[in-house]
Amino acid sequence: MKNKIHQVIEYEPIKEELVGEKAFKELEAFAQDNENLILGYSRKGVLKAQNYVGIIQTKSGFTLEILPKIAKENEAILQHIQNDPNISSKYQNLNDNKQVKEYSKEILIKMLKTLKNSPFKYSQKANLKTKNLPLLEIFIEMFLSELDLLVKKGIKNDYITKTENQHFLKGKLKIKEQITKNFIHKERFYVEYDEYLPNRIENRIIKTTLSKLIKISKSSKNQQRLRECLFVFDGIDEIKNIKSAFAKIKNDRTMSYYQNVLLWSKLFLLNQSFTPYKGNSVAFALLFDMNMLFESYVGDFFKKKLRKKKVKLQDKQYHLFDEPKKYSLKPDIVIDDGAIILDTKWKIIKEGKDISQNDLYQMFAYASKYKECKRVYLIYPYFEKIRVDILRTNICAEHKDVVVRAIFFDLIRNRLRA
Repeated sequence: MKNKIHQVIEYEPIKEELVGEKAFKELEAFAQDNENLILGYSRKGVLKAQNYVGIIQTKSGFTLEILPKIAKENEAILQHIQNDPNISSKYQNLNDNKQVKEYSKEILIKMLKTLKNSPFKYSQKANLKTKNLPLLEIFIEMFLSELDLLVKKGIKNDYITKTENQHFLKGKLKIKEQITKNFIHKERFYVEYDEYLPNRIENRIIKTTLSKLIKISKSSKNQQRLRECLFVFDGIDEIKNIKSAFAKIKNDRTMSYYQNVLLWSKLFLLNQSFTPYKGNSVAFALLFDMNMLFESYVGDFFKKKLRKKKVKLQDKQYHLFDEPKKYSLKPDIVIDDGAIILDTKWKIIKEGKDISQNDLYQMFAYASKYKECKRVYLIYPYFEKIRVDILRTNICAEHKDVVVRAIFFDLIRNRLRA
């Protein structure tokens, strides 16, 4: 195998000669298991990532990192890095290709931090140094930083019910078991009692997470920290049925500081929580749908920019049909009770004909249902050399004229282009 870690940008070809025969066959199996939706063939001997970013780690130890496509040409990213001294100082010792990949990774981390109900959003780790760190190691480092905070506040104990055959009476005597198991050994007592121990389900989940991560981490620094944490959780049992374990978590105020660590544990132990994948052809995968990420990031942008306005994300107050209520309408961003509606689309748009009829029908449905609606916008990612006036038209919805426009979000510079 030529490279243990291989980085690609979305839609970039993954060639067998670059990753090695064994790793390529493992990625091929993963693509076939998932019907070429996450990884697909561009031609024989060449795969490409499409609309999904994140990590795929194969059973042989090879790791594929997929980063978001934020520019049509690398020159656009390089120019932006060079023009901003705060950014260029971080990347000055890297070659052009590495600079593009590192900046794309930085944008991905920022996008992940806007995801609702995710550990990224609530992470208290500020100014994380991501330069030259693999994605997986960044995620592990973020988890460990949260775990450090938890340990400083104290590991919670709970009353754990134990059943044992003892030489002394303790707790409650189990009559049935006493008769069947101690018929001969009259000197023993089959008892059930509660003991105040740290071996509660939340700590067992964390211990299981640490045991999994120490097997997949390749960073000596993270390995050392994981060993230290395992020492802290020594004596705590691991869990076998992971899915049922998360259902037993106690959500009370005394456990609130456990919340983010358990979100990280869920991410690592149930790594299908963001993008489900099929088969067991890879050892570990953590993948994110770029449609979901782009929607989350742009929504967060509008919430911060329009603090004085009423901004709702994923509004669910209307249905396409009212009697009976069917097909919920969920525009991504609703401003001022529907006066302005915006919907994000992670699609590469070059000209007007690339905008699908389905997207326009969707805008018409929004304009018809929201009585105050005056403007609807389709938001696509911006790429250099694209005309930003691709679509500007009016539609008549429910006896009113509504302006429909396509606008673009520039991920490199974090701003709208309209």
